[in-house]
Amino acid sequence: MSYKFLFSIIILIFSPLSFSSNSYLALCYHDVRDDVNGIVDHDQMAVSTNNLIAQFEWLKTHNYHAISLDDVIAAKQGKKELPENAFLLTFDDGYKSFYTHVLPLLQEYNYPAVLALVGKWLETPADQDVIYGDHDIKPRSFFLTREEIKHIQQSKLVEIASHSYDLHHGVLANPQGNSQPAATSLQFNKVTNSYESADSFNKRVFNDLKQNNHFIRQLTGQYPRTMVWPYGAYSHLTENMAHSLGLRFSLTLDDGTNSLKTGSTIKRILITGNPSLSDFVYSLHHPLTNDPIRVAHVDLDYVYDPDLAQENRNLDLLLDRIKAMKINTVFLQAFADPDGDGNADALYFPNRHMPVRKDLFNRVAWQLQTRSQVNVYAWMPVLSFVIPGTKNMRVQQFKNDRIAPVESEYLRLSPFNKQTQTLINEIYQDLAMHANFSGLLFHDDAYLNDFEDLSPEALSYAASAFKKPDLTANQLLDSSLSKQWSALKTKELTLFTLRLANQVKYYRPKIKTARNMYANVVMDPKSELWFSQNYPQMLRSYDYTAIMAMPYMEKAPKPLEWLSTLSSKVKKFDPLFTKTLFELQSVDWLTEQAISNQILKSHFRLLMQSGITNIGYYPDKFLDNHPQLKTIQSSLSLNTTPFQAVKND
Repeated sequence: MSYKFLFSIIILIFSPLSFSSNSYLALCYHDVRDDVNGIVDHDQMAVSTNNLIAQFEWLKTHNYHAISLDDVIAAKQGKKELPENAFLLTFDDGYKSFYTHVLPLLQEYNYPAVLALVGKWLETPADQDVIYGDHDIKPRSFFLTREEIKHIQQSKLVEIASHSYDLHHGVLANPQGNSQPAATSLQFNKVTNSYESADSFNKRVFNDLKQNNHFIRQLTGQYPRTMVWPYGAYSHLTENMAHSLGLRFSLTLDDGTNSLKTGSTIKRILITGNPSLSDFVYSLHHPLTNDPIRVAHVDLDYVYDPDLAQENRNLDLLLDRIKAMKINTVFLQAFADPDGDGNADALYFPNRHMPVRKDLFNRVAWQLQTRSQVNVYAWMPVLSFVIPGTKNMRVQQFKNDRIAPVESEYLRLSPFNKQTQTLINEIYQDLAMHANFSGLLFHDDAYLNDFEDLSPEALSYAASAFKKPDLTANQLLDSSLSKQWSALKTKELTLFTLRLANQVKYYRPKIKTARNMYANVVMDPKSELWFSQNYPQMLRSYDYTAIMAMPYMEKAPKPLEWLSTLSSKVKKFDPLFTKTLFELQSVDWLTEQAISNQILKSHFRLLMQSGITNIGYYPDKFLDNHPQLKTIQSSLSLNTTPFQAVKND
């Protein structure tokens, strides 16, 4: 180890990170025991007593200040300021160790804390075991008694919060048997082969929260004001339920620092693996992880098979391959496109408007997240849904001297049509209600060329925008209005996708967004007229803009030079490449041939040498091992640096 590296570690450990007086960190602990066995303990949520003491001592000596939720309220009301380096202590699940190990430390350091209780566990008779989570069994003596809770409350340091009455477990969330968090998953009934309705879900969660409020009121003499979500699983829907019951604060496991300017949803740093002091301090300095995203773009059509045994083999192959890649993201197709034309002929999740090829997306997404340890983005069309009876709702274009619905390429529904907006909104709602995933990738069908859209609804929109009630299609195509119309279309497509994202975020608040963009939008400034896409606008609107960096699709005679030019043009708008993803192609669709692994490696290497860190490719032909696993491991994995990419070439 070099002296320079060692010195940087010393600085990291012993120098406090100062942050604004209007912000604070929240720390999430669980059990505290004397005998925690390092990082290999059977309970990865447990922290040893000695490590907790070391953490408290470090916080005290490095000018960190423990606060209560009362302090947060007073600061929000302008009655006081939060101290420098403020932090909130929280302890989940109601273990007996809180009384025997934690409370004495809180009293010694005069640290306030929040204690979250699960009603059903605490109402278990003393001679019976507690069903903890989905499978674990723990003796009732492992948890606090009523008398201990009352004594804890009398200390005046501890606020009692709700951790649900009986939502700290999974429910059957799809036909294939996956168990997912009870507070955010529609329950699947194997007997009726159906999901619970939205109304049934709402009643189940609402009644649970209400029951635990009454339990805590009976136990402590007052209703709780704080909801701590089991597994950190929550939605804006369930938060609204909690708020209606007086649960003012909503504690999650989202990463990050909390600000007084934000709402009552509190992010927490989860303390796991019994961290050493240096690891603990690192987590304080880095509450948000900002790893680059490395993406395999996967067709669910290739997992699906009418033969269930073959489908399971396909899925196992995909899961093992993705895990071995050492990447962190998969863009997973959520729509069915068996003819490969890019249009959604059916969907892979239950919904109100389209055929379901199979209820498969949630199963594969969950397995990828839990077994392969990657984030899954639902790859969805924006407009190209092929639904009987909607031809009159399609984008219309001027072609061969007449205006008619688009009949080739992407069969897009008009974003200006109110029926279209409602229909697609509901499809995205159904996706969010029925599946657990990390992000949305908006398909490359979100474009309108310079002769589109001329549907009656689009003309009406343009007439209103330009204050020309009698506006005709010919006038709209005239050069004096065409640029303004292109800018309006660009803006409307962006707003349409953001509204769809908000539909999803109501049920899945933590999702990130990405949108495919054609490379020509960067390469040629005039191309906004051809696509109604604008790169700076997309950078502002989404977490990632996924440029289709596909030289063979663009018929570039010198692919490497083309990629180099593209990266240099991107750098002018996104200098550090933090919000841009370069998505390469692994197949030349013009020749229907796979691009060689050696060529792919050269493309990966060029991008990394240019300083680009967010990189992916499409498609991953996992059934054919293309690209070869060793190519991805050496060129795209999170372990790969520009130097390694060259070394491994």
